[in-house]
Formats: sequence, structure tokens, C-alpha cells
Amino acid sequence: MTRYPLRLGMVGGGDGAFIGAIHQRAAALDGDWRLVAGAFSTDAERSRRSGERLGLAADRVYPSFDALITQERALPAEERIDAIAIVTPNHLHAPMAIAALEAGFHVFCEKPMAMSLAQAQAIASAATASGRHFGLAFTYSGYPLVEEARLRIARGDLGAIRLVQVEYLQGWLSLPIDTDGNKQAEWRTDPARAGLGGCLGDIGTHAFQLAEHVSGLQVETVSADLAIHVEGRRLDDDVGAMLRFAGGARGLLKASQIAAGEENGLRLRIHGERGGLEWAQMEPNTLILRWLDRPAEIVRAGGPGLDAATTALLRTPAGHPEGYIEAFANLYRAFAAAIREETATAAFPGVADGLRTMAFIEAVIDNAQSDQKWTRVVSGEYE
Repeated sequence: MTRYPLRLGMVGGGDGAFIGAIHQRAAALDGDWRLVAGAFSTDAERSRRSGERLGLAADRVYPSFDALITQERALPAEERIDAIAIVTPNHLHAPMAIAALEAGFHVFCEKPMAMSLAQAQAIASAATASGRHFGLAFTYSGYPLVEEARLRIARGDLGAIRLVQVEYLQGWLSLPIDTDGNKQAEWRTDPARAGLGGCLGDIGTHAFQLAEHVSGLQVETVSADLAIHVEGRRLDDDVGAMLRFAGGARGLLKASQIAAGEENGLRLRIHGERGGLEWAQMEPNTLILRWLDRPAEIVRAGGPGLDAATTALLRTPAGHPEGYIEAFANLYRAFAAAIREETATAAFPGVADGLRTMAFIEAVIDNAQSDQKWTRVVSGEYE
């Protein structure tokens, strides 16, 4: 039987947008998806131009999200889109995701999941009622050596986990570019479009999701500090939090977008009773293992000693760098496998990750605004 690409629609991601182009390239990489439709902007002419540049049929480029949903749903099953990628600012995630799920489409959404935990729970309910899949673009969990780290911890190589440290440092918001016409900075620092957290929601959620995903542990309580360093900015640009995990492990999370000179410094270190590991996003093909009773090891992508599940996420031989686009593509590949009911090479982040990260955002904000030392992260569990 011929295996055809799944048909993808996109909302947002028009000309000049950053993350939309990343989604388009990642979805296309393995041939599992073909972008066939979209509403790429609230400006109908910009949407039309974006679709034309992408080579889409003119009648599948829509002036609005509502038109995309209505007209695609009316098409025969063998023509309509299978899923919608939501790559808009945060305030549109929940209403669009719920509408798409209720219309019968699978949804792959940018993070954070929504503007609040309550909105995230509404998405979860819509996903359950519709029977459709909901994926989230927590890209860094798609890196092969992140999967290798997760597998080694899960099988007990490091022993009982005691310490989890994660940092995500950027410097691009060190100056008030959000008031100087930079569109990417402008909406990310606007509470009406970004939500409760600025740096916290934008990259703090990535750090938190990675820490829980790799360690296999859930954060129970947080003690946090939020700061705004750029005068006049309305949302945090610098975050620090102490973490207490179920089972007794302790952790530290640092996220900042005013660390001048930093590029995309996501770094994870986890230590157990017998050893520790370290992974850094800017050197993603290296995993460092340090042991209590023997010399340190350097594990390389494509090299010896990798789990078969890690190897399945690689596309090139050792020494040929893979990075951000390929990690993103691994999520799209797993999402496609779930829709086709095939065996996936790895899981994709979804509703459970979204609920956990929204619960984390609200706990950090509550703690930072209060005098209490520790604030509980609500379970955010999803079956």
C-alpha cells in the first residue's frame, strides 16, 4: 500500500515570522507531512502572498482561521487537511486549538499551551472529547542525545536522582527592542498576547519541560524570583527558581533573556547517587557522563554505545552535525506516527506536558508575588 504524506494546514507563520518557517521545514524533512493549506496572517493580503511563496493552491490559502476551518472541513476526507499547526502568539492558542479539535482536526501547537492553566485544561477536555491528537513544540525533547540521557536515567544508570540543574540563557532582550519596532520582542513582552509570563513562558517552560522529561521526576514545589531589568517592560525578563521534586531530588532552574552576549544557552545537568550527565543545546551531539568510580565518558551522536531508540532519531553518520530542525522534525515524525497508529521512534510532547508547564508558570508567579517560601505545583496530570 502506498504511504502518502499527511496533509498539514497552518495558522500564523506568514512572511517575516520566525517560528512558522521552522515548522514548515521540520514538517517536510522526513516526507511525513505536506503543507497544503493555511491562514498565515490576520492580514488577508499577507496570507495570500505567504501561500503564493510556498507554492500552495490559491483556493487553499485563506483570509482567516475561521475560513480555514470551515472550508477545509467541507472538503472530501481524501483532500482536507489532517492536522493544523498553530504558530501564532500565545493568546490565540486555546481558542484556535479548541475550535480545530472540535472540527475534527489533529493539532500541533507552539508552546506555551495557553494563557492559563484553566485554558490548558479546556484544550485537554477538547482533545479527549474529539479523540484527536494534540502535540506541543517543546523542540529540545526531540534531540537524539536528550533521548539517550532520558533512557539512561530511566534504566537506573545514575542511581537515585538527587540533583537537577537546568539553565536557559539568552541575551536578545537586554535592550528595549520591544519598544523599537521588533515584532518578535513586542508580542512576547505584551501581557495581552504573551500571557502571565514573559521569559518564564517563552523559555522557562522549555527548561522546566526538559528537566522533568529527562529526569522522569515531577516538580512538587517551587521557590522563585521574577525580575524585570529593562525599564518599562511589563513582563519578566529574568527568572530563577529552586525546585523540589517528588522522591526528594532538589533542583535549580535559571532562565534569562537579558544575559547579554548569550545566544541560546540551554544546558541540563542531572546527578544521581552513582554519577551525573550533562547536555548543552549549542553542542547537541555530545552527552557527557561523569562517574563516581571511573573516568568520565563522552557519548557522541552516531557513535558507539547508543540505545537503539536514540539511533532511530538520527539521520546522518557520526561527525555530521544534526541540530534544531532535525530535533523539531523528530516531533513531527512522532506526531504523524500517532495519527497513523504506527509504532513511533519516540513520543512527542502533548497535553500532559502542556498542563505541567502551565501549572509551573502559575506556581512560579504565585510564589514570586507572595511571602511564602514554597508554592505547590498542582499535579496537572492527564490520562
